[in-house]
Amino acid sequence: MERRCFLKQAALALTLAAFPFTETHGEAPASDPSGSVDNHIKDRLIKQRLFDTVFEDDIFLDEALLPQLDSSLARLQKVQALVGYSNFCLLDFDEALKAAKAYAAIGEFSKPELDFLEMIFYSQGETYGFMGEKPIKTITGKISKNKVEKIPFTGNYLYQGRPAELYQEIRRQVGNGVILTSGVRSVMKQFLLFLSKAKAGRGNLSLASRSLAPPGYSFHGIGDFDVGQQGYGTRNFTEAFTQTPVYKKLIDLGYLKFRYERDNNLGVRFEPWHIEVA
Repeated sequence: MERRCFLKQAALALTLAAFPFTETHGEAPASDPSGSVDNHIKDRLIKQRLFDTVFEDDIFLDEALLPQLDSSLARLQKVQALVGYSNFCLLDFDEALKAAKAYAAIGEFSKPELDFLEMIFYSQGETYGFMGEKPIKTITGKISKNKVEKIPFTGNYLYQGRPAELYQEIRRQVGNGVILTSGVRSVMKQFLLFLSKAKAGRGNLSLASRSLAPPGYSFHGIGDFDVGQQGYGTRNFTEAFTQTPVYKKLIDLGYLKFRYERDNNLGVRFEPWHIEVA
């Protein structure tokens, strides 16, 4: 499908790709005598720490696409309400389209909506500031339901093997105070989360990507998961989590990896709850 130009200030944003953040493995690039690289790093770190702030050079959806954002998101929310939170986390693109078409209360995804979803998926995240890898390459990528297991009392799934084993290991060593807050996420689940954030930001894709991986870029799709303190609610997805007994015990273990460390080189806010597995 021929892609339309849909981002404002795209030329400016594409300069992000000129800096090899993804190849430094956590180390800052060498100092530039002109100071331009250092200034860029400072700018990136400021944006990560003030992730919910709107910046002058943030990249927004063209206003002409906002109706597709609204209607696509509304339809995704209705599909989730139909199949349930847990099942939606495993629902692939084709299954979501079939479910929507089968129920008049949801309605079939329109061609403009499908074009919009495809455009968002196949756009390069680095264009608007997300510098991470893309582990899921196609919008129709599926999660094999015979390779996941539902974790009791959480409403979430984990992949069998290392992800599930690591979570149980954490439970044994940290104690019953730890809870799985987010596990396997399908492409459609990531669409719902990312588009919800973009809508709240009036189409600001840069702001959305500082908090959420764009569809296809989330490692929740292949193994990562989030943990939190039982009874802590949405605060588990804030820096307040670092003050909990669970987080302090996780740090004491020493061997766990967190996907998005403070001041990481991926353009993403600090996520002390996100366990790296994949």
